[in-house]
Amino acid sequence: MRRIVVKFGGTSVGNADRIRLGAKSVWDEYRRGTQIVVVVSAMGHYTDELVAAAKGSSQDKIDPKDFDDILAMGERTSARIFSAALKSLGVKSIYVDPGMEIWPVITDSNFGMANIDFEATKQRVQKFIVPLLEDGVVPVICGFLGRDRKGNVTTIGRGGSDITAFLIGRCLKADEVIIVTDVEGVMTADPNKVPEAKLLRSITVEEMTDLARFGAQVMHPRAMAYKDPDISAKVIHYRHGNLRVSGTKIVGPRDDGLASVRLHEKPLAMLTIVGESMQTTPGILAKFSAPLSKAGINIYAVSIGPRSFSIYLAEEDAKRAMTILHRVVVGSKLKAITSEGNIAMIVTESERFIYAPGVIAKLTEPLARAKINIVEIISSRASISFFVNWEVREEALKLFKKAMKDIEG
Repeated sequence: MRRIVVKFGGTSVGNADRIRLGAKSVWDEYRRGTQIVVVVSAMGHYTDELVAAAKGSSQDKIDPKDFDDILAMGERTSARIFSAALKSLGVKSIYVDPGMEIWPVITDSNFGMANIDFEATKQRVQKFIVPLLEDGVVPVICGFLGRDRKGNVTTIGRGGSDITAFLIGRCLKADEVIIVTDVEGVMTADPNKVPEAKLLRSITVEEMTDLARFGAQVMHPRAMAYKDPDISAKVIHYRHGNLRVSGTKIVGPRDDGLASVRLHEKPLAMLTIVGESMQTTPGILAKFSAPLSKAGINIYAVSIGPRSFSIYLAEEDAKRAMTILHRVVVGSKLKAITSEGNIAMIVTESERFIYAPGVIAKLTEPLARAKINIVEIISSRASISFFVNWEVREEALKLFKKAMKDIEG
């Protein structure tokens, strides 16, 4: 028996016609005997209207618990309307919201950005949702919402309906998770900004996560943490009214989860180019990276300061790279190049980095106590790379892994 989770975003349930079109697409699969769970977002901009009303009327002095309870009304309304639309087509359906005994998603009480209790959620999905599917019922579940141990409604972050869909899909061991939205799939760029943007037929979980972290609106980055490598996933446009269109397939992940601490297996060297005119010379990085690329030398990281920049590459390539880059230094307005080897690169990655203040301090304090010097830190929104001496790499790796466990909870 094929089992799928279908998430309808806010624009895809933005009005009566779109809800009807979405319901018919579910009905088409239902007639084929497919077991279906529907996850819905709030209609259109309804959540934005709730935010404005709640904050405006309270002069932005609203209790976080009350605020979550108010925000939940968007998804709770959508679930009722979508389920009613399914029933009108002859589909056995029930809406599922946090006020019901059969509600599956359990969280902590961190209102506004609640953390999901995966094991408790998985147990409740198996206990309450699976029997509905086996009875031929299509449950319509509120996206974005959770419930804490005290029975309070929580929210798991704006855009959290994506998280709900992949979470439920993983707990069900579904065959596929389908994200229905207002674009054909994942594009090579935002088509509103780059008209010639093309549709990607596939993208990896890791690539999708980075796109979402850095501004792409098609997917919530935290959703990918629940993507099971054995479950198919895709993004499609609501206008087709057909859950079997291609869209963009999401592949992976390569390992279990996106939170990780990884040690690069070989030592690196840091080549540093110095010169006062660095920041006033256009294309300076291209002048140095192009000859390395031509020589087949890979660059692992780049850091830039006011009068210098450093390039990290394999230590075995350092001598050859020094010779190549020295020629560029001599032929440019820069002053000198220097090299330091025997460096280890440890990469830490977690979606929590985006939302948790003081992450770098939490990761580095154990190394400071152990008197391990950090050569350099290079960070992005959800990935932080640490460079330490090669001889202390194993001890540093253990300390980073322990600190990461504390951050992940």
